[in-house]
Amino acid sequence: MTRKRRAMTLTARYILLLALLAVMLFPIYWIVLGSLRTNSEITAMPPRILPSVNLDFSNYSRVVGQTEFLTYYKNSLIVSGSTIVLCIVMGVMAGYSFSRYRFLGRQVAMTGILSVQMFPLVAILISLFEFFRGYGLINSLTGLVLAHLTICLPFAIWFLKAFFDGIPRELEEAAYIDGAGRNRTLFQIIMPLARPGILAVGIYAFLMSWDDFLMALILTTRDEMRTLPVGIAISFIGEFEYDWSGMMSASMIASLPILILFIFLSRYMVEGLTQGALKG
Repeated sequence: MTRKRRAMTLTARYILLLALLAVMLFPIYWIVLGSLRTNSEITAMPPRILPSVNLDFSNYSRVVGQTEFLTYYKNSLIVSGSTIVLCIVMGVMAGYSFSRYRFLGRQVAMTGILSVQMFPLVAILISLFEFFRGYGLINSLTGLVLAHLTICLPFAIWFLKAFFDGIPRELEEAAYIDGAGRNRTLFQIIMPLARPGILAVGIYAFLMSWDDFLMALILTTRDEMRTLPVGIAISFIGEFEYDWSGMMSASMIASLPILILFIFLSRYMVEGLTQGALKG
């Protein structure tokens, strides 16, 4: 292949990648642009792709000024934060136990945990709804946290088990010789080495919980118990009118925690997923 042909091939690849990138980023661009426009400008035909000179920031103040939106935001923060903490704590304990201990029924328990991921979410929701209704967990943030754990925890356990399997047992044996107990060894030696995996599990749990729509829709019927995805859909999509500008502004505000998370922790997530795949 001549140098000129190689250059043409490389140029074609870059053009293709740029085109794919533009297609993937266009929805985000449209939401940002729509949040700075009025409803009439958003629905104008033909659509105006380029931003205008006079951008309207009043949509953001209008959305933030709604008490219901702040309640949805608070509920999402509580549910997602609780899911992260419980998923990490339970995932570390269970993953470490499956990695280091041999006990009766270990393989059956691991298979049972993994099998939860094989069922469709709708099938799990039917059982969860009946179970939660019997224990009074419908319309409660506790019920939502437990529901999200049913999705996040199996992945966390298996993922962290793969991480712990990749950490040499000789480190623990050396710690025992120096007088460290099982708990001290886990928290001071093993967990720092597994930090990329733990952070990856935390990010995964946050994304699953923060973006959840179906579980929150089924398990909450009172407005004060709703989270952001359901609250935005109900507040800005009416029977006869859609508030597109308000919905896009609310979506941008709701995306801020995810944006901040990826800015500061994306490196750890990529590292964790890569090491987990290699060790798994």
